[in-house]
Amino acid sequence: MKAHNLSDQELVKRFIQGDRQSIEVLINRHKNKVFTYIILIVKNQQLAEDIFQDTFIKVIRSLKEGKYKDNGKFVSWVIRISHNLTIDHFRKEKQISTYSNEDYEADIFNSKKLSDGTIEDILVENQIVHEVRLLIEELPEDQKQVILLRHYGELSFKEIAEQTDVSINTALGRMRYALINLRKLIEQKNLSLTKS
Repeated sequence: MKAHNLSDQELVKRFIQGDRQSIEVLINRHKNKVFTYIILIVKNQQLAEDIFQDTFIKVIRSLKEGKYKDNGKFVSWVIRISHNLTIDHFRKEKQISTYSNEDYEADIFNSKKLSDGTIEDILVENQIVHEVRLLIEELPEDQKQVILLRHYGELSFKEIAEQTDVSINTALGRMRYALINLRKLIEQKNLSLTKS
């Protein structure tokens, strides 16, 4: 049976038994999802590539050390590792949101409506995105995490629940409180997050 047709669990098992090709198949199978998740959060191509590489180094090391528990959620486990490495990076930097979108060709908030706008509209939109990102940083860690995973990582609430080891209801509750807290912060700071 070709390695490409095997499940993640079977490939993990084969890699642990010494089959190096299995890890290559796993990386190729999930690289787009993992890299997209990282780039959406860090918004810097070079940094995303570094964290992506560190993620799979840690994945390989953890597999060899027997730290992976086979629960059928390999890609969720990998994304959790990349998320933790991203958070570690930002903690070391002591400043989040210091990376511009200049190194990244497509802004994640870009839309058809925006591309038809004037330079002023685009500048205002970029300012809004920046202010929202700063507001997200003021949220409690669990609420910030659910917003990043949902809106930047585009994970479903089921995937978020798996990622964070909580129930779907808890993940939904954290999102609800995050949105309530964001509204409060917008009111407290008297911000106008509209283009008009």
